[in-house]
Amino acid sequence: MFSYCAYDFSFLHFGTSSEVLDHLSASDSALVGRRHLCSIPATTVSDIAASSVVLSCKIADGVSIGEDSLIYDSNISSGSQIGSQSIVVGMNVPKDSDNMAGNSIKFMLPDRHCLWEVPLVGCIERVIVFCGIHDNPKNPLRKDGTFCGKPWEKVMHDLGIEENDLWSSSSSQEKCLWNAKLFPILSYFEMLRVGMWLMGLSDGKNLHCLPLWRNSPRISLEELHRSIDFSKMCTGSSNHQADLAAGVAKACINYGMLGRDLSQLCEEILQKETSGVEICKDFLALCPKLIEQNSKILPKSRAYQVQVDLLRACREETKAYQLEHEVWASIADETASAVRYGFGAHLLESSGSKSTLAFRNNNHVGSMDKPFCQQTVKVELPVRVDFVGGWSDTPPWSLERAGCVLNMAVSLEGSLPIGTIVETTNSNGVLIIDDSGKELYIKELTSIAPPFDGDDPFRLVKSALLVTEIIHENILVSNGLRIRTWANVPRGSGLGTSSILAAAVVKGLLQIIGGDDSNENVARLVLVLEQLMGTGGGWQDQIGGLYAGIKFTTSYPGIPLRLQVFPLVASSQLISKLQERLLVVFTGQVRLAHQVLQKVVLRYLRRDNLLVSSVKRLTELAKIGREALMNCDVDKLGEIMLEAWRLHQELDPYCSNEYVDKLFAFADPYCSGYKLVGAGGGGGFALLLAKNATCAKELRSMLGKNPEFDSVIYNWTIY
Repeated sequence: MFSYCAYDFSFLHFGTSSEVLDHLSASDSALVGRRHLCSIPATTVSDIAASSVVLSCKIADGVSIGEDSLIYDSNISSGSQIGSQSIVVGMNVPKDSDNMAGNSIKFMLPDRHCLWEVPLVGCIERVIVFCGIHDNPKNPLRKDGTFCGKPWEKVMHDLGIEENDLWSSSSSQEKCLWNAKLFPILSYFEMLRVGMWLMGLSDGKNLHCLPLWRNSPRISLEELHRSIDFSKMCTGSSNHQADLAAGVAKACINYGMLGRDLSQLCEEILQKETSGVEICKDFLALCPKLIEQNSKILPKSRAYQVQVDLLRACREETKAYQLEHEVWASIADETASAVRYGFGAHLLESSGSKSTLAFRNNNHVGSMDKPFCQQTVKVELPVRVDFVGGWSDTPPWSLERAGCVLNMAVSLEGSLPIGTIVETTNSNGVLIIDDSGKELYIKELTSIAPPFDGDDPFRLVKSALLVTEIIHENILVSNGLRIRTWANVPRGSGLGTSSILAAAVVKGLLQIIGGDDSNENVARLVLVLEQLMGTGGGWQDQIGGLYAGIKFTTSYPGIPLRLQVFPLVASSQLISKLQERLLVVFTGQVRLAHQVLQKVVLRYLRRDNLLVSSVKRLTELAKIGREALMNCDVDKLGEIMLEAWRLHQELDPYCSNEYVDKLFAFADPYCSGYKLVGAGGGGGFALLLAKNATCAKELRSMLGKNPEFDSVIYNWTIY
């Protein structure tokens, strides 16, 4: 329960039941999952309040559950009625309820009551325990002591119970609910009948309950807590949850679109050590048929990931590892298809194939098979700093759901740090030179094909040659190219360097061949390029570098993927405030986005509910941030940055590290907001938004003097 819906509780114990319900019904309860791992009947055959919380439960037809109640780890049989603001834990009414039905008795739990079942050491039957939500078990009999919300005197009078039935006259303990021998150990249905009688639900026909209760062995809460069979309780709960998980997974596969996190469901199923693996194998056998039936609407990447998760659950690690390649290849193919219809299929084909030629002709790429004419193109671009919305731009999220990002293009130290020079040559082949002085000459362009080695320093340019179609025979026949690239920012900066450099190269190549070098086309081609490179990545980095200033960008899934950029016309007041208060700091820590990206993408492919809700919130924050900047509310932007940073840490707990945490703790008194740019990953650049210009100057000075921080503060301007 703690992990599903109450992650911000400090502690749980007997006596905090009312606080649990207050938390679940509070105004911020949108954060609470009200249904999880449960089997619930249709609304036409049950009456389950929308505000009730049902976790790890199987609810039969004909059940009524009142408002703001919590039902956990239970099997609730048909005809049961549970009141409002009540808590039921571990209740397991047997399916065969003829004993109750024959006597026209339906189990009822009044409003504001707790009920739970526990197994006892050496006892076959589980003991049913109950009380009122507000009963304090330690309140003395004569001083505000209550049972089921009523004073003890009234309880004993109404039921005909004597004081010495509950407490030993020889005991020196103060008499209270904690040590009252209330709860009988009987057969299950007898305990239910007697329990309803003790709660005051008898209609006068259960006069036999008093002698039955009085003559039965009974236990107090104090004795109960010393006698619980915790091993049996945990095993029973695990098996119950495993059965529920198996039912949910089966329904997901048979009737659904694999929208559940099957890896999590398999973890629950595998708690059944004897049969868990066999259940998962049965599900794995269903996958091919499901994928075939839904091939037109089910993304292949999702279908493959489900099979990977099931293979791992079946202890077939080798097959799972081999299939992982298909997952990432499918994402690349789906991205290419979304960027331009039919584009994905030809990228892995040889340069002379019919589909390639058709694609080239359809897109009117110009031929360079003509008398040599020297051409030189230079493209320089800024870096981007992102305020909020990152991750919603990343495939496969952006291919299936809307994305929103708020970011800004900036120059560093008075210059544009990323660029390329593309020149034509009168000799065949392509010469690539990077900013470290490394060179690569490629004579046979048809040798360029994915997948690329992750350590290949030239894979970015190779991928650019692919997505721009330059490698095909009628593009470079008698001429060649010389491509020089540079990025004057630290590697792993988080400023979108790789994607923006890719955008510069793609733009330069398209200008050389007379192709469509519009920012929109370049941005979409870079999205495909990064999938070919194997680094993944979304569209926000290239958008951030290609479009000037501050912009709010949205993407709409479909074929083709649509990007819409809304430039913010920044007032002189806003620009002044940002330049006075925003510090762009290199932390000295190097990070690689794809390491973080793969973890987050994997969670999305598995349909991790917490990840989905976090990314949705980031898109909402991007919209709020846009309004804040339009209103020149820089303090609000700081609040948004703080929440975005918290969400990024939820998406990947390793996106920060001890150094970054220490830096932010040091900056906190001076700042209204801060975050790492990009995906995080434990380093790169950080944005520190000071509370005012004075705090910014003080923070800049303090960071420069503090030997703990090997940080560099960059001068920046909006490009």
